[in-house]
Amino acid sequence: MIAMLEAKDLSKSFGGLKALQQVSLRAELGHSVGIIGPNGAGKTTLFNLLTGEIKPDSGHVSLDGLSIDAEPIHERVKLGLARTYQVPRPFAEISVRENIRVSMMEDNLKYMLRVAWDDKGEQEIAESVGFTARQLDQLPSELAMGDLRKLELARTLATNPKVLLLDEVFAGLTYGEIEHISNLLVERRKSHGTTYLIVSHDLKALQPLVDDVLVIHGGNVIKKGNFDEVVSDPQVQNAYLGTG
Repeated sequence: MIAMLEAKDLSKSFGGLKALQQVSLRAELGHSVGIIGPNGAGKTTLFNLLTGEIKPDSGHVSLDGLSIDAEPIHERVKLGLARTYQVPRPFAEISVRENIRVSMMEDNLKYMLRVAWDDKGEQEIAESVGFTARQLDQLPSELAMGDLRKLELARTLATNPKVLLLDEVFAGLTYGEIEHISNLLVERRKSHGTTYLIVSHDLKALQPLVDDVLVIHGGNVIKKGNFDEVVSDPQVQNAYLGTG
């Protein structure tokens, strides 16, 4: 079976720092992979390499069986690869509604000038992540951190991704919000076959969502496997959980 997303032997150094060393992963259609590790392990660097924000020193990335090594960020998004950021990056001067709208359009400005926009889709996406009707016209500066994370997710879902990379999407959310977002991810996986890579320090939230877990420590993959197998591994407990 062709992987929806596959990385082979990705390596990246910044000066003398080896941020990532020959990291490989494979995620099938509708598959969910958790990525864990201590701060500074290389998890965000991996996401940056997958999305094309930085170039690897070596290694390759393919999406749905096709190499995307030469594709810039915006082309990878069009092909179905999207991500959230650990620090949300909304457009600060436009509303929640408009942030989602822009993400739904490929040639944003030209399309907005030519077409009378039907806002039904953006409202559905906003409601799906937990926004109220009142919040749709608020600016990002008026939102709490939990709501900024929901906006980050909504903007990403608006691109209709085949593969979604989620970087600490649960951080700053209440238990109820985590449950709501988790249910949304599960339903989208069933209805759209969405493939997920999820970076999270919240192992309790991560456990029911993932098929496999990849552990990165010091830029190296130290363990792959199902959730229970990985978190019970002594090497993982010593490197990440602080026990062992």
